[in-house]
Amino acid sequence: MSGPNTSYDPVQVAPLSAENVEAMIAEAFAAFAAATSVAELKQARIAHAGDRSPIALANREIGALPPQARKEAGARVGQARGRINTALKEREAELGAAELEQRLADERVDVTLPVELHPQGAVHPITALMQQMEDIFVAMGWEVAEGPEVEAEWLNFDALNFIPDHPARTMQDTFFVEPADGGIVLRTHTSPVQARALLTRDLPVYVVCPGKVYRSDEFDATHLPVFHQIEGLVVDKGITLAHLRGALDHFARAMFGDTRTRMRPNYFPFTEPSAEVDLQCFVCHGASVGDPDNPCRTCRSEGWIEWGGCGVVNPRVLQACGVDTDVYSGFAFGMGVDRTLMFRNNAEDMRDMIEGDVRFSRSLEGLAR
Repeated sequence: MSGPNTSYDPVQVAPLSAENVEAMIAEAFAAFAAATSVAELKQARIAHAGDRSPIALANREIGALPPQARKEAGARVGQARGRINTALKEREAELGAAELEQRLADERVDVTLPVELHPQGAVHPITALMQQMEDIFVAMGWEVAEGPEVEAEWLNFDALNFIPDHPARTMQDTFFVEPADGGIVLRTHTSPVQARALLTRDLPVYVVCPGKVYRSDEFDATHLPVFHQIEGLVVDKGITLAHLRGALDHFARAMFGDTRTRMRPNYFPFTEPSAEVDLQCFVCHGASVGDPDNPCRTCRSEGWIEWGGCGVVNPRVLQACGVDTDVYSGFAFGMGVDRTLMFRNNAEDMRDMIEGDVRFSRSLEGLAR
């Protein structure tokens, strides 16, 4: 049986000498200091602190030493590895902080700059104008009423005193939902909402009814098959034509400023008496009438502009909706929202309102509010 190894060849364990260990430490420190990025430091760590690094290989030589030399060499290599790892962590923290600072500087955003990252849309002028109209009547104590755009023929015509062979009930004027004899139409006005209000609400009724309507009209600069209306209905005790005139004057001034209205006799099945509402021209205020030297393009030198229809609610309409005509009376009116927008903002072509071009909405943004 052989005895313990009490002697060793110092040449074969030269990597464990104090000079060589210090050299390894110096090389590692120099490599860490030379690294200018975390990626370069990673390569330096593999070369000087990895499993195949000089200090790791020297650590494996400790087992070849006799017991009396093993303790001293182990302590020397352990301290060296500790110093290398400490230097590595310090350099890694320095480079990480430097790279983070550089990244923050490169990606810095100046939030004070007036930068528009995404193009902004705009509220459509028709929508804005209808909201303004609603606000006018809500401020007067009225309510906003809405109804379906696909409507029963009875509510669209019969309840409003349209006779069975009225021209408006033909396919040349009205869109019928198939089957054609099914009694369902795309509403031709928002008046069915008024009938629904009378059928579902307690009296008195003060409602304004904005919405989209459909008619078989030409598609040109002044006509659209799909357009917007706003109608008003009041049913209460003692309502007269004078109340209608006062409401329309207030509405007109809210829409067009300093202007006047007039009523011309007309016929509508759902009102009696009925009238057309005209606005005094808000451009020439009637001064162009009879003055060929100063013509007005807005009113064509007539002094007045047609705005909508109105009248006292026909008793037959009230009776169809279950209202006692001996106790209650009322008035109703209706105006085109699209035409009102044309009057207010000098829009020349109604087709611009449905093209979906945001530039049109932006050009009138704020004017219709």
